[in-house]
Amino acid sequence: MNRHLLLLTLAQGLFLINNVTFIAINGLVGLQLAPFGWMATLPVMGYVVGGALAAPLVARTQARYGRRASFQIGLAVALGSALLAAWAASAQHFWVLVLATVIAGYYNANGQLYRFAAAELTAPDWREKAVSLVLAGGLLGAIIGPNLAAWTRALLPTPFVGAYLALAVVAVLGMAVMALIEFPPAPPKASGAAAGRPIGEIMRQPVFLVATVGAALGYGVMNLLMAATPLAMQVCGFDFDATALVLQWHVIGMFAPGFFTGHLIRRFGVLTIMGTGVALNLLCVVIALSGVDLHQFLIALFALGVGWNFLFTGSTTLALTAYRPEEKDRAQAAINFCVFATMAVTSFASGALVTTQGWTWLNLGSLPVLMLVGAALAWLGLRQRREAALA
Repeated sequence: MNRHLLLLTLAQGLFLINNVTFIAINGLVGLQLAPFGWMATLPVMGYVVGGALAAPLVARTQARYGRRASFQIGLAVALGSALLAAWAASAQHFWVLVLATVIAGYYNANGQLYRFAAAELTAPDWREKAVSLVLAGGLLGAIIGPNLAAWTRALLPTPFVGAYLALAVVAVLGMAVMALIEFPPAPPKASGAAAGRPIGEIMRQPVFLVATVGAALGYGVMNLLMAATPLAMQVCGFDFDATALVLQWHVIGMFAPGFFTGHLIRRFGVLTIMGTGVALNLLCVVIALSGVDLHQFLIALFALGVGWNFLFTGSTTLALTAYRPEEKDRAQAAINFCVFATMAVTSFASGALVTTQGWTWLNLGSLPVLMLVGAALAWLGLRQRREAALA
């Protein structure tokens, strides 16, 4: 534990305020402005498409300028995109709003690297706890994000313009926090030194494959259900305060376990904790299919959040064992690109499915994906046991 790790945890919290507020309001603003209802979550999709497109660029920026400078560039983009989104909502320009969220995806791609940077701020035998702790910083987003959207949605004559302006202030705070963090310098490269293995070779490793599947599909299922929840609850007659409450408890479920997930991974093993995450996601679907009362939305989304935490923290910890220090930028970019690409598909699918097929079919559609993640974990576990037996 050190000051820089705690400051990075705070930066993660500010990053999640941005994410949670975007999720809470982008679909609703999109529904107001979109030419067709099925296009409502395109602003949500734009955020993750922008992240996917920016992931390779962010990797190059990180390699060239280092962690802190690259993170500051991401925060500057967050500031500009929030102001552009506020103008788009005020002027009622749907496609400008989508553009603003695509641009904001650059910040999303930067913020997704905070968890990897956490492992560099501590001793090697503490890195899974460091990853878990920084992810726990998202609790700040859980507490403030939905409430920020609720408090500021009527601050100005056009709904939610105030929320976008508030996110601009959050970005400025993030820049101030990031300026105080000292990241360890990258190890100097000797002249003519190899840059590590080709990315194709890294990605073909079973450990890397399963880590990527767990991170991407686990995030995809979570995003599919979370992005659709504000729309589904509106269809069911709930007001925005009820939606904010459900999202708040969902994000608490996502990040509160961060205070102990690292300990659980060390005690029970990373694959066991990831498998528990899959089981909690399945529990979420069962509860969601049981009815559409407020408590069912709340409990289902809370279970979904905890399941995501176990899967995502586990996947990040597993990925750390699959690449060398000189390979980190390319390997982390590859993982994040897969995460963003999956989220882009699910962001669009959530709006299209919930407005055309309904909440029930949306949940049923997530079951094959969860079974695939479970199968991948079982395959890696059997493979590792066979290798251990032969050693």
